[in-house]
Parts: sequence; C-alpha cells; structure tokens
Amino acid sequence: MNRASIVQVFFPAFRSKMLNCGLNSIFSKQSVIPNYFGLRNISFFNKLPAEDIWRGVTAVSNAGKKRGRGKGSGKKVAKDLNKGQTIGFGKNNRIWPGLNSPIMRGNELIHQQKLDENLDRETGILKLRDSMGNFRLIKLNPIDRGWSGSKMPGRSIGQPDTVGEEEFTSFDTRVLENKIVFIMKGNMGRKRRYSVLSVTGNGKGLAGFATVKAPEARTALRKSKNRAGQKLINVSLCENRTIYHDFRTDFGKTKIYCFQKPHGYGLVCHRAIQTICKVIGIKDLYAKIEGSTNLQHIVKAFFIGLMTQRSYQNIANETNFNIVQQQNTRNGLTEVKGIPFLNSTQAQSNQEVDYMHFTLGNKIVLKKNGVLPFYVNSKGHDLRRVKAERFRNQPKVRLHKLIHSYV
Repeated sequence: MNRASIVQVFFPAFRSKMLNCGLNSIFSKQSVIPNYFGLRNISFFNKLPAEDIWRGVTAVSNAGKKRGRGKGSGKKVAKDLNKGQTIGFGKNNRIWPGLNSPIMRGNELIHQQKLDENLDRETGILKLRDSMGNFRLIKLNPIDRGWSGSKMPGRSIGQPDTVGEEEFTSFDTRVLENKIVFIMKGNMGRKRRYSVLSVTGNGKGLAGFATVKAPEARTALRKSKNRAGQKLINVSLCENRTIYHDFRTDFGKTKIYCFQKPHGYGLVCHRAIQTICKVIGIKDLYAKIEGSTNLQHIVKAFFIGLMTQRSYQNIANETNFNIVQQQNTRNGLTEVKGIPFLNSTQAQSNQEVDYMHFTLGNKIVLKKNGVLPFYVNSKGHDLRRVKAERFRNQPKVRLHKLIHSYV
C-alpha cells in the first residue's frame, strides 16, 4: 500500500470525526467546569522571618564552630533590604490614598494617580545595599586604642565593679592578653572559651592582675577586671616615679633586667611592661627581656621583681655600707641615700661594693655584638678612616676649651 492510498482511506474518516466532535461541543447543553490551578503561596523566603534567613547565610553551625570554622563570619553583615524604600514609590510610582498620602486634603478628596518615573531610585538603592554589605572596622579615639588598632590587648576597660561599700575610684584596667582556648570534654568534645589577662591599678603604687576564662568574651573581660581588683599588691616607688634599684627577676624561661632611670627618661621596655608601669605609676624605667616573651610569664616575673625590691635603708642595714648615688645627669652630684644603724651586727669596713652587682645578684645583661655593615674594611671605608684621623677627638677638645675659657 503506497502513501497516496493511505491518505485516501484515513483522512475522510478523521475529518468526519473531528466535525462531529466540534458540533457536539458547540450544541451541548452541559455546563463547562473551570479548571483551578494550585498555587504554592508559601516558600522558603516567606515561611521564615528575615533574621532566620540571614542567619543561615552569615552564621556558622555548631559543628563548624567546634572545628574552628567561621573565624571570618563576623565580617558578613545582614542587609536590611527595606532600607531606602518607601511604600507606594517603586518602579511604578503611584499615590495610594490612606497608604502613602492622606485621604482628604482640605475639602478635596484625593484619588489614586500615577506619578512620574524616578530613574535614580534603583541606582541609589543598589548603592545603599552595597555599602551595607561591606565590613567596616570600628573607629576608635586614638586615646582609646590598644597596642594594635581596635584589638583588645592594651585597651582600657574601666575600673573594677564596686564590692559592697568599697569603690575603686581612680583605678584603670588594661587588657594584656585576649585569646581563644579549647578544652576537651567527654560529652561535648572541643569546648571553646576566651582567656583574658588584665592588670588594674590606681597610678600610685597599688596594682593587681588576674587571668580568667569564660564562654563569652564580655564575661571574661568583666570577671578578669573584677578579680584583678580583688588581688591588689602594694608596690613601693622611689620618688613616686621609678623603682628603688636595678633588679633581675625571672619566671620560667623569661628573664627581665630592670634599671632605674633619671627623671624624664620615660619607659623603654616591652609593651606589656609599659602598660603595667602606667597603671602602677612608674614613669622612668628601662627593662630588657631575655628568653621567652610569653605574656603571662612577663607579667608574673615583673611583679615578682617589684615585690622583692628593697629600700635604700634596708640595703644599708643589710650590708652595713653607706648607700651613695652619683648622678651623672647632674654633673656627678653625690647624694647619700642610706646610712646603716649604729647597732648593726656587721663590722664596718671601707670596702666599696658595686651596687648594681649587689642588686642584680651578680648577674649582668647579655650584650650581643652588633653586625658590622657590609662596607667595613672595604677600600673606600679605609680611605675615609684615614682622612677622618686628623679630626679625631676634635669636638671634645673644642668643648673642653670652651668650658675652661669661662673659668
């Protein structure tokens, strides 16, 4: 059977059937039932509130926190998509009486009407949303900043809380260390906590320090501040500005050499020791650290050294020597600082004892030889030394002649 015969047989039958269906559907007396399409009006975006949706984007799960994930999650900021938008003003601006405009204005009834299109509105909203997404660092007053910008170490957290009727007036608390530590629990696994080391003082020789761990950073800061106020130590100051004598102290692998300095020298030492000196009231000090620079070891070693220092009178009674100080900054002025009592048990002698070796415990600071520049012993450097030999010691000779010309 070829193609032409198939068309002649089947096409008339198909045509008559389609015509009968069409006439029956036109003249049928049965009512037409409309079709209803099911619409899903609830979705993920309108089922949960905005806070929960943003939390799913910016937050980290508890399992991720235990594994140390999400350290930069604080930089993800939830955007308020309603910010910058007004009801009735959008792509199709309209006045809606009772919604974005009053129903009556005087005696005139306001009707719904279309406004002109605002082309800059969409651009402004997009710029506003982009600015909300950027993470901005907290700007602090330069006085309130710590050792490194807005980070907690070195920053002030105020005075300790009042205990009963005792108030910590004129006290200031500084954070020395703020870190995250973990502890393993049998039922919870890795438990995350914050460890805070802080020091407090009134600037007049009364100070204390404490280390506290807590699940939250604010709780750890508050507890550390209050506990430091409960462990105060009285530190004796010489002339209310410096230490009594040079001393050496250590804790663990940390060794600290502290030296008394004249008025106006300042604090030349580790930043943790600088912070401690400020809250205690020490203004002039030089300190050299050898060994480990663990912050907790530095704080403990420095406080041990402050508590073990002795006054001039105690040293004079112990050694049965007169304590005499020569002040090079005042042209070699000699001043007697301590005289032993007459009823001292030790026999008097005219022997001179090195005060620094006595207070440092016969220890000296390790002085490393500096690395010589690359041009030393070169041809040009040797030539310069030969030319400078003629003027060697000339400034000192000129100053000496100038001084003796007025005598």
